[in-house]
Amino acid sequence: MDRATKISYVLMVALLLLIGLLHMSTLLLTGLFSYFALERLALGRWKRASAVLFLVLLSALAYGAFYFTKKAVVALPNIADTTVPAIINFAAKHDLEVPFTDYDSLKQLAVDSLSDRWTHFGTYAKTMATQAASFLIGVVVAVSLFLSTKVNLGEDDGAVKDNLYAATGTELLSRCRTFYASFVTVMGAQLIISLINTALTAAFLVLAGFPHITVIVVLTFLCGLLPVIGNLISNTLIICVGLSVEPRLALVALGFLVTIHKLEYFLNSKIVGSRIKNPMWLTLLGLLLGEKLMGLPGMILAPVVLHYIKVEASRRTAAGHGPPTEGARTP
Repeated sequence: MDRATKISYVLMVALLLLIGLLHMSTLLLTGLFSYFALERLALGRWKRASAVLFLVLLSALAYGAFYFTKKAVVALPNIADTTVPAIINFAAKHDLEVPFTDYDSLKQLAVDSLSDRWTHFGTYAKTMATQAASFLIGVVVAVSLFLSTKVNLGEDDGAVKDNLYAATGTELLSRCRTFYASFVTVMGAQLIISLINTALTAAFLVLAGFPHITVIVVLTFLCGLLPVIGNLISNTLIICVGLSVEPRLALVALGFLVTIHKLEYFLNSKIVGSRIKNPMWLTLLGLLLGEKLMGLPGMILAPVVLHYIKVEASRRTAAGHGPPTEGARTP
């Protein structure tokens, strides 16, 4: 391993650590997802046209997110109003213990929590502004990289041929490409799983006559982007909504979700498992560590980082050398 390669690995580790410690996961995720979308929208040599198309679709997506948020603000309190009493009544009839036994006190607790958050409104406003700025910077970085990935725009006076700066920049760009390839591998598989799960769930909700279908379907898709834990969150929401309508509907929903869960085991083994090839315990450990460092975005990035480390480590021997040359004997 030459000097430039060693420096590139050190810089890559430092970048990943700084992203976690400085809470820059929003910027990284935005850049990765934006570049992923730009590649899918590529129109051959017309990169600028692809970038314009991406920005138009991003604007449409932002409007859709605003529209969904408006519906969710109305729907989620309604879901809580009907679901919480149903859960309390169901628990009382079947002698089950729940963390809350009085709906009014639960509502008061929520109000107190909200009031406490408003006392720190300045902090939350600053955080939201920072996240919005990170989102915009991530989009700009992705578009810039899509248009040109050059690191060295020109040599300074007195620069030697094959200098360390140029060599390190080339190696660091290789590390970033490998990381992005890991992101495409992991999130590509996760998107397929989430889309299949969302489509089947949407069909069931329509046939079963569930209320608030739009909000539940969107939340199911978003939760599906979280490995392992995402389905638990969306399934809990569906069962609770079913319980608020009729206990029998909740049981039907439970049976359906168990069936979907078994199907996802098969899909994960065929789609995710064949691409990532990481044991479940390692993925769960990565999710926990990612959540502690970066919250929800950390849980999305954790499998990507694990896959990246595996790919980079697999390309070198235990002695630190690169892949063996053709015809060389491997142990």
